[in-house]
Amino acid sequence: MYPQNAKRSLEYLTQKKVPVFLWGPPGIGKSSIVAQIAKEAQMGFIDLRLSLLDPTDLRGIPFFNTIKETALWAPPSFLPDGKVERGILFLDELNTAAPMVQASAYQLILDRKIGEYTLPEGWAIVAAGNRESDRGVVFRMAAPLANRFVHLEMEVSVDDWKAWALKSEIHPAIIAFISHRPDTLFTFGNGNDSRSFATPRTWQYVNEVLACKPDADLLLPMLAGAIGEDVAASFLGFLSVAGELPDLDAILDGTCKDVPSEAPALHILSAALSMRVNEATSSKKLNALIEYTLALPGEFSVMIIQDLRERKIELDHLQSWTLWMKKFNTLLR
Repeated sequence: MYPQNAKRSLEYLTQKKVPVFLWGPPGIGKSSIVAQIAKEAQMGFIDLRLSLLDPTDLRGIPFFNTIKETALWAPPSFLPDGKVERGILFLDELNTAAPMVQASAYQLILDRKIGEYTLPEGWAIVAAGNRESDRGVVFRMAAPLANRFVHLEMEVSVDDWKAWALKSEIHPAIIAFISHRPDTLFTFGNGNDSRSFATPRTWQYVNEVLACKPDADLLLPMLAGAIGEDVAASFLGFLSVAGELPDLDAILDGTCKDVPSEAPALHILSAALSMRVNEATSSKKLNALIEYTLALPGEFSVMIIQDLRERKIELDHLQSWTLWMKKFNTLLR
């Protein structure tokens, strides 16, 4: 399930106070989505890491009531106390908690109470965690606990990330690079054993690195520490020519005829233009793109066309297609 669909599903389920467990690999924004839902709905949000608790912490501290001569439990202060009527209690990394801690959460999750404590009526419970295949330290979730949740599994979406990045004012070069190389948004599990790998979270770190404008000799090691050496080197290569690229939207609108002179910029431009096109792209924009490719060196024009044809983008009906075939047909394989 892509992030936007997961977000919409969570919005429905939290309205009905249905407990939800959000699964997914590290760094793809599980906790950010839950926090965003609470922020947009203007309600409370408590992020609770059960992996940091002992089994008795959720139940509270026992004390003796001298009047009734009974033992009572003082609820922990980190749970919602009702001062905020509506909110989300977020149990992040639930499956990294020891089995005894998970077991102590059974009653809270299903019955919305534990010991002397009752979760306020307006609060929903959402949990999240990595999968057992994600190389993290996790404990298998017991069946009785798993059965207390609706389970949603989240995966990376370049389109969803780009929409978020634009709203969040992520550095334009990062958005452009990932449009050019969508495979670099998430490199976890690609056979790379490096401590650093690219995820939506670490690309946000790259944004912060660029914002602090470090000395030139520090930039590569800092970026490599966030997204890995190979991706960092590719990104720096992109940065060096990104300023030479014409506006992609202007090209597709037919208002830009500027063509870069350097081969690296032409490579990036060709890939970026082809990635801008999908099945929903209008004939007008496709026609403008084909007209623009007539001014490109042949190998780069063919690179774009071959990519579009491999993705089943129809070009034969375009007015400029006849001109393109007349000029470059002999270069097509």
